Parts: sequence; structure tokens; C-alpha cells
Amino acid sequence: MIYLKTTFKNISWRFFTWALLLITFTSCGSIEKISVEDGRFYKGDQPYYFIGANYWYGPLIAAPNIGDRKRLVRELDLMDSLGINNLRILVGAEGGKEDFQVKPALQPTQGQYNQDLLVGLDFLLAEMRKRNMYAVLYLNNNWIWSGGMSAYLNWNGYGEVANPFLEKYTWPDYFKYTQQFHTCTPCRKAFLNHIQFILGRTNSINGKKYTEDNTIMSWQVANEPRIFTEEDRAPFKEWLDEVVTLLENLDPDTLISTGAEGKASYLQEIDTYKMLHENSNIDYLTMHMWPKNWQWYDPNNEEESLKSSISKANDYIQEHLQVAQELNKPIVISEFGFPRAKESLSKKASIGNRNAFYRELFQLIEISSKDKSVLSGLNFWGFAGYAKTNEKNGKWEVGDDFSADPPQEPQGLNSVFASDTSTLSLIKKYNDALQN
Repeated sequence: MIYLKTTFKNISWRFFTWALLLITFTSCGSIEKISVEDGRFYKGDQPYYFIGANYWYGPLIAAPNIGDRKRLVRELDLMDSLGINNLRILVGAEGGKEDFQVKPALQPTQGQYNQDLLVGLDFLLAEMRKRNMYAVLYLNNNWIWSGGMSAYLNWNGYGEVANPFLEKYTWPDYFKYTQQFHTCTPCRKAFLNHIQFILGRTNSINGKKYTEDNTIMSWQVANEPRIFTEEDRAPFKEWLDEVVTLLENLDPDTLISTGAEGKASYLQEIDTYKMLHENSNIDYLTMHMWPKNWQWYDPNNEEESLKSSISKANDYIQEHLQVAQELNKPIVISEFGFPRAKESLSKKASIGNRNAFYRELFQLIEISSKDKSVLSGLNFWGFAGYAKTNEKNGKWEVGDDFSADPPQEPQGLNSVFASDTSTLSLIKKYNDALQN
């Protein structure tokens, strides 16, 4: 009896062990690595071209306490059905004390982390892995809406942040304040510590080390890091090279990108854009596209300014494609946004002009994939899914749903909702053509 009982227990234990391994394998899944070869992305051994989305708030709604995981899963499933498998995501709002700023912050004070949001990031990555989706994770922000560089300055004795959304400060005040980050030694060190902390993390959901998880396609230095003045040029390059070197040393198997807008990040100088991206540790290039913010598009003259926006966008794109070809690196338009008719915040407002602008970019990526050229990806700004927004004044308040529009912008302005079926159909059509 003792022998039989022992044997039964051994069999049961073996069965349990194999079942546990099977469950673990199923939950982790397998996902092919994205690499770069001869100016193109490869997913495994196949070229990879994509139309993805900006989904900066994903870790927030994935958080177990302040989030909405049911919404997250619905949105990931919807994006998956549209062929969207590349998401650009914010890793780390800082501070969270200023008006018009992401709340709660991942890093409320320097070096202290919100565990709820860290688990949210884990959960998001684990769910993306199940769906064979890829994440581009940006680690800092030039702009105040998520704290970013200005928060590091405030933490390290540079005084009150020159918040341009308050009456007493202007945008030039904010630029002057934020430029100091590139020469602030303790700020730079604190950011390097943040990078080491995030890259050193192991996912609490599926046990995957971040540096070993192919779900993470790229570490991105920051959202739109900028050179503000001629005097800022050398300090900026020194800082950028410092960050890129650390990323390469910590995780040589994951791609690195800067998060640049293109030449708009560098005093409108395309040669400076090229020079900064010659760094061999930067694996691919980025550019952004904002027709309204860049005053190409006039909501009071929509028909004509739409044509002008498309023309100017093509010129801007071609200029940067030339640099990508010269450097033999892929390039991604990792942000582009377009408002609804008359800048309306109503989900019922026309998105015809937006669709027309999107279609122009989608056609470019389709042609590039057929020609096996360097334009390799698009991430529209941004996917808001099932978010409920204030359609009257658009102001985000604590407790409101997160949408694609950051807290400083009218909610719904550039957001693509689940109800925008014509846009979603357009995305699916072109993603089907890319066969990614």
C-alpha cells in the first residue's frame, strides 16, 4: 500500500508539473524577434511592415487597482482584429502634480515607483505577447504632459517647472527651462537609473525578463527629444549618445530608437537629424507628422488646407526617407494625428479629412513594402478604443477615462475610437495588404 500510494503521488506530482509547464508556456507563448537587416525590419526571416498605433496609456488601464482590464482586453482584441500589432507606449510618467499632467505617475518622486502601474505594464506586455503584438517603449518625454525632463529638473533643484499651460509662463519659458536637462548631471544620472530599473525588471505576470522578451521591439529614448538652441547642440548629442550606449550595453538584443519628430526636433536641420542618427547603436529612424500643430492645416479652410497638408507631408517624408536610405536604416512615422471636422470633439463629427490624410500615408507604406524600401512602419495617434470622453469642453479630470489625447489636449481631438468604423476599416484594409 505504501509503495502504491507513493507511486500514485509521484505520478500526480509529475502530472501537476507538466500541467504547470504547459500553462506557463501557453501564457507566455512564443513571439518572433524583430531585427534590422539592410535597411528593413524582419520578423523572424520575413520582412516586417506595419500600421500600428500610439497607445501611451495602456499600462494605466492595465493596472490592477486604478485600471480597467476588461476595457484593455477588449481594445487589444479589437486592434488585433484590425492587424494592428505594433503599439507605442509610455513607460513612466513623472511627478503627476502639475495641472494638465498624467495622474497617477509611474514615478511620483525621483526613484520611487507606483507598483500598481508597474504591474499594469507587466500585464499589458503579457497580453500583447499572447496576441503576437510588439511594443515600442519610450522612457522619457520632452513635454510636460507626462512630467518627463522638466520633472527631473524640478526634483534636482532647478525650481518650479515653467508650465506653459499656466498664465504666468509661455512656451519659450518652458523651452528654456527644459533645455537645462541636457546639462543637468544629477538629472541625467537619475534618468540612467530609471533606465536600469525598467530594463532590469522581470514581468510579474509571465516571468519573462524585459531584456529577454521579444514583445519589446524597441527601447525609445524619449518622446520627441529636442535641441532647443544652437548652444544646446553639443550637450544634446552627448546626452543622447550616453543614453543610447547604456541601452545597448544593458540590452544588445533589442532595437533602439530616439523618438525624434524628424528635423522638427533639431532646429529644422535635416543634416543635424542625420548626424545624430549615424550612431551605430541607433537601429532605426523615427519622424512625426502633425499638420494642425505645424500650421499646415486650417480648420476654417479644410478642403484647401487638407490638400496643402498632404503635399507638405509628402515633402517632409521624402526628405527623411533620403536620410534613411543614406544610413541604410528603416524609418517609422511613429506619430501622426489629424482632427475631426472643425476640430469637433463629438464622436459623430466627420472624420472624412482624417481618413483622407491617413490614406495617403497608408498608400506610402504599401508601396514601400512592395518595393522593399526603408519606410517600414506607421503608428497613428492614437487609439482610444472604448474611452468615454467629455465632448463639451474636452478637459481631462482625475477619474476620467484615458484616451489617446494626453491630459493637456482636448479629449477626442485626435483620438480614433472603436466607433470610428470607417477609419478602422481603412486600417484593416492596408494592414491586410501588408500581410504583417
